[in-house]
Amino acid sequence: MDIFVFLFFRILQHFHTTAEDYTVIFTSGCTAALKLIAESFPWIPEGTKQPSSRFCYLTDSHTSVVGMRGITASMNVLSVPIKPKEILLAKSRLPAEEQNCTTPHLFSYPAQSNFSGTKYPLSWIQDIKSGKLCPIKIPGKWFVLLDAASYISSSPLDLGVHQADFIPISFYKIFGFPTGLGALLVNNRIAPLLRKTYFGGGTAAAYLAGEDFYFPRKSIAERFEDGTVSFLDIIALKHGFDVLEKLTGGMEKIKQHTFALAHYTYTVLSNLKYANGAPVVRIYSDTDFSNPDVQGPIINFNVLNENGEVIGFSQVDSMASLHNIHVRTGCFCNTGACQMHLDISNEDIQRNLQAGHVCGDNIDLIDGRPTGSVRISFGYMSSFEDAQTFLNFIIATRLSKSDTEIPLQTVTKPMTESVPDDHLSFNSADKLSPVLQISDRELGNISSEAETTGRWQLLEPEAESIRAAVSETSVPTYRKGGKPITIAKIYLYPIKSCSAFEVTEWPVGNQGLLYDRNWMVVNQNGVCMTQKQEPRLCLVNPSIDLKQKIMVIQAEGMDPISVPLEDNTGKEAVICESKVCSHRVKTYDCGERIASWLSTFLGRPCRLIRQSSDVKSKSHQKNTKGMLSFLKIFVIPHANTRLIDFTLKELIRRFRANIVVSAPESFEEEEWAEISIGALKFQVVGPCSRCQIICIDQQSGERNKEILQSLSAARGRKTNFGIYLMNQPFLSSFSDILSVGSQVLPVLKENTEIQPPTSSEEKCSG
Repeated sequence: MDIFVFLFFRILQHFHTTAEDYTVIFTSGCTAALKLIAESFPWIPEGTKQPSSRFCYLTDSHTSVVGMRGITASMNVLSVPIKPKEILLAKSRLPAEEQNCTTPHLFSYPAQSNFSGTKYPLSWIQDIKSGKLCPIKIPGKWFVLLDAASYISSSPLDLGVHQADFIPISFYKIFGFPTGLGALLVNNRIAPLLRKTYFGGGTAAAYLAGEDFYFPRKSIAERFEDGTVSFLDIIALKHGFDVLEKLTGGMEKIKQHTFALAHYTYTVLSNLKYANGAPVVRIYSDTDFSNPDVQGPIINFNVLNENGEVIGFSQVDSMASLHNIHVRTGCFCNTGACQMHLDISNEDIQRNLQAGHVCGDNIDLIDGRPTGSVRISFGYMSSFEDAQTFLNFIIATRLSKSDTEIPLQTVTKPMTESVPDDHLSFNSADKLSPVLQISDRELGNISSEAETTGRWQLLEPEAESIRAAVSETSVPTYRKGGKPITIAKIYLYPIKSCSAFEVTEWPVGNQGLLYDRNWMVVNQNGVCMTQKQEPRLCLVNPSIDLKQKIMVIQAEGMDPISVPLEDNTGKEAVICESKVCSHRVKTYDCGERIASWLSTFLGRPCRLIRQSSDVKSKSHQKNTKGMLSFLKIFVIPHANTRLIDFTLKELIRRFRANIVVSAPESFEEEEWAEISIGALKFQVVGPCSRCQIICIDQQSGERNKEILQSLSAARGRKTNFGIYLMNQPFLSSFSDILSVGSQVLPVLKENTEIQPPTSSEEKCSG
């Protein structure tokens, strides 16, 4: 038997149906399957003699489902969102004279919410198709799209009983592999009604190039599978089904196993209290996790502090990564459920967008209110030990010993067969580079040893939007009285994520400190490397010799090597485009000699690249200031903060500031809107939200999590420490030299809560 025919039947067998009832159309994923439905469904548009079609969808739906309304709108078909509570009340039948109307309508709902794990009744399928349940009162014939992507990852779906018309699926959700393969299961009763306009390779039985003649293939699958299908991934499905059955015994056992883990975790999590009786988490759920038929193995929540205030999901994410726990954060491509559970209004969504928040960024709190939440989910490879690891993480980071009232042992261990552990490690996105502030008393204890970090530069057009946004919120209120604020230390980081170079004075150009983060190390695929991927980068020590116009790079056990400061963008240079912190920048390769040196020291193939001067020259031709980069500045906290447990030298090393400032008050830099240092002027862009890079010992390259935990404890709801500055060369005078000892004159903000930068302006450390 042909392997594809075999897999066709194997897929249908997995869903308890046959080729008599369903056809399998392979797609690139669940989203592509949904797009195919929207494009080929036999819609009847507005303005015809027949009653027009409607596309209805549950508001607790994935973005890819809601996005179908863009296609239906282009076809002049109305879309109607339905809230879960509304569908439960829509039980009245249409009048008999309206039941004979054949206008096709489509209703879509998820078998399981990807946000909360709520399982919606599969009985809706037959109820809606029979007319017993009407999403909206309109004459016509209803078809049902069952979004099963989340559901089938841990629950059996019997299409012999629940015969939806369309079922988009993702094999990645079932097996964890392959990532670029999904399918659309189409009920054969509706398949002949589907309309297709585009025809790609392999879909035509015959066509003419010179005339408008096309005859499609007879098979529904062949008609809709444009081009070459991902046949190697399709072949891999056999092994996926075999392993799934061998390891677990089938989907029913997976359902019971994963629900038992979720029930256990929910029980412990929902009972965790602070000493004052306040809950540690707020769980977003429609059920009490007592029945696997109505609740999937997903727990969605936000962590609270002792006062009941939400701790931002970005902070929880950063802390979880230190414990090798992978959590999802945000709204999970389900804005409708996010709004419903977090009580976010439509106006809030629009205001948050104006404030710079977009889907997928790390802006987790706006005006103290959460923009998203944290989600954990269990799969067939999850174990009881995984659940305990997560609970121990919450207890260790939020509760003291006296707070813990519910030991984990008091909850019965789920009675299911354990499957192998599959802990996932998490790497959060890079952040920007900040300014550091220290107290006068502690300044004398700082050694001159260098630091580590890096910053890459962003294109200038983005600078103008940042400047405009910050200027709108700035009020020229100057700091009055008190001891003067002065620069104590200056560091630059010539190579991103490598060690720092300390100076007493240094030129400041349009892009910030001269030669700061001009270079970076990339892997063999051209992807930027930071200390999160390669901690030993902190042991690479670059220094700049302005007189000889070279950068000298040193590392233990290696002979020093030099790189010229002059741009090498002649014919021999290889110009390339690199992606750094979600931005594309023009770069050129610095040659084989330094590539070999770095590869030898790091023990992996890598290269050194530099930002191309072509970008700067072109940007100057457009009357801009070239590339945009950022400086970090912060004030070292005083003895009344928990961070004082670390030496000042260690704090400076790990937080990798460009400017270390001596000031009377801890964290007072967060009240600044802009600063002047001599003739130089800098604008505050936002706070530095810290990730796990600060947990890397900059002298050994070893990781430990204590410093991020201490920062979290010291700062309460955020892991901010320091601020980002942007040079304003158009406001500065001719003399552009930054010197130790110079006085810092800040302008205060009216609103002292500085919002982090938006995703398009997001910064990166390293």
